Amino acid sequence: MPSTALPGHAVADSLRARWFPAGRPGLGALPEHAALTGHGSWWTDHPHHGRGAVAACGGHAILAGDPRAMSARLLAPLDGHYVVAPDRFLPVLGATFARIVPWERMIWVHHHPAPAVRPAPGVTVRRLTPADTPAVVGLGPAMAWISTSWGGPAGLAASGRCWGAVRNSRLLALAAPLFTGSRYEDIAVTTVPAERGRGLAHACVRALCAQITADGRTPSWTCSRDHHPSRRLAAKCGFRPVHHYVHYAVAASEAARPSSPVAGFA
Repeated sequence: MPSTALPGHAVADSLRARWFPAGRPGLGALPEHAALTGHGSWWTDHPHHGRGAVAACGGHAILAGDPRAMSARLLAPLDGHYVVAPDRFLPVLGATFARIVPWERMIWVHHHPAPAVRPAPGVTVRRLTPADTPAVVGLGPAMAWISTSWGGPAGLAASGRCWGAVRNSRLLALAAPLFTGSRYEDIAVTTVPAERGRGLAHACVRALCAQITADGRTPSWTCSRDHHPSRRLAAKCGFRPVHHYVHYAVAASEAARPSSPVAGFA
């Protein structure tokens, strides 16, 4: 979603640093991820003296600044996104979108390594490479959400930051950062339905956390408060909850709403 295709103006570096501070866990890593990877965008009401701004990537968005600077024209591209914004933005969101659904969320931070899990016979847990792009594509539309913040399956496979459980060249589970920041990498995991409950997600998360830690950053984990399988896996993998917040699923019509991931934890 390049900024040139959106209304408003690109955000100057100085304004971006003020509105979207570096070094935050969870969705807070989104602006840094967009800067580091080139996936995602920022836009504002004025190129040098903007009063409000949007950072968006992978179907998620953050609003910052003065809501009086926001308009339906500026916010319309967020149709179908999950939006994090202070309460002061609710009136302008309400004026822009027909449907706004609040979801309570949790941010977890990694505190200790997960115990080792031995994959089933014939399953290898390894870091993915560009050659694994067809396997990521093969996960199907229901799991495509995990690669959106990397521009799609090819970007995710080539990132060097995705770990998968593989059997006979078939990808059974994978863990990858949704957003990579300077201090935190916010991770997600997905498993094909027939392979759940076999420790594959656990093994992938453990390998990814080891890589993130070795690189000098800290894994974080974001999930719905009511997503109990995700919460259980986070706890098993050494994460502890540190923050609760609300994001809003916004849609231009009452009949539409963003779909939640059905095959993983995000």
